[in-house]
Amino acid sequence: ADFVAAFALGFEVADALALLRLEDLFVDSFEVKDVKILRGDHLSRAVGRVAGADGKTRFAIENATRTRIVVANTHIHILGSASNIKVARDAICDLIIGAPPGKVYNRMRTVAKRLQSRL
Repeated sequence: ADFVAAFALGFEVADALALLRLEDLFVDSFEVKDVKILRGDHLSRAVGRVAGADGKTRFAIENATRTRIVVANTHIHILGSASNIKVARDAICDLIIGAPPGKVYNRMRTVAKRLQSRL
């Protein structure tokens, strides 16, 4: 059931299959409006900030936090372990609120180093 739900949300088949194989993977979903009430151009700009130019910001968050992110219209879905989802969600929320992407990248870099040193 998790596999089908993850695939329906827009995750790739390989990522959705990982839900079946690994115990500690979860899917977290939220809307941009849950973070900040935005309308019209402001809403689309916030979604664009999360995706970044050519998906650069999204890939940077995915790689730093070892998660997978799907931006579907105003819905954002994150697949990963609970702690990694929290880090990715915090970064995405910062971007939606309006933090500069450079600041978010730096904060994620330090958090990613902390996570790696813990392992």
